[in-house]
Amino acid sequence: MKKHSRLYLARHGQIYGFEKRIMCGFTDTPLTPTGILQMERLAERLRLAEIGVIYASDLQRSFRGAQIVAKDHDIQVFQFAELRELNFGRWEGLSLTDLEEQFPGKLDKRMTNPLSFQIPEGETILNFSKRIVKCLNSIINGNRGKDILILGHKGVNRVILCHILDMDLSKVFSFEQDYGCLNIIDFFPDNTKVVKLING
Repeated sequence: MKKHSRLYLARHGQIYGFEKRIMCGFTDTPLTPTGILQMERLAERLRLAEIGVIYASDLQRSFRGAQIVAKDHDIQVFQFAELRELNFGRWEGLSLTDLEEQFPGKLDKRMTNPLSFQIPEGETILNFSKRIVKCLNSIINGNRGKDILILGHKGVNRVILCHILDMDLSKVFSFEQDYGCLNIIDFFPDNTKVVKLING
């Protein structure tokens, strides 16, 4: 058995509505043709990786991307609803323009004070983080010595990176996570973590 686990943490590909910057959390939006191509390119990058297990959320943009990568490794994709993007509540489906019209000034407040801001009928960053970190710990602890792929979402990946780097959650927006990007983190038995790549 390997002495450490490697986490390949990727973001799904481009989705419909991207050009309007739609708030898409729990909404089950599919990949565009470009998004599928981005996942095929990710699969090519990971073709020689010794991935032993793959996890995705139950939203199709995550699961479909994971399936594309899984073809080269002949393994099952496990779907966890706990890996969904943040629930944007009443903001779901709104573009940034719509958001400013219907909830003026609220987006700036969220960016300035992410931990104290509550999206109407949505999920707080704190509760979102607890959900994601609990799921991450379960995945890592259950797959010691394996190489793992999590095909995540922008917010999911940001929370995981904050947690791994022991950064305050208020810095969660400090990380960019482009469509189809890849992050690589090694986990060692003494709980040391080594970040090899971010948003690559």
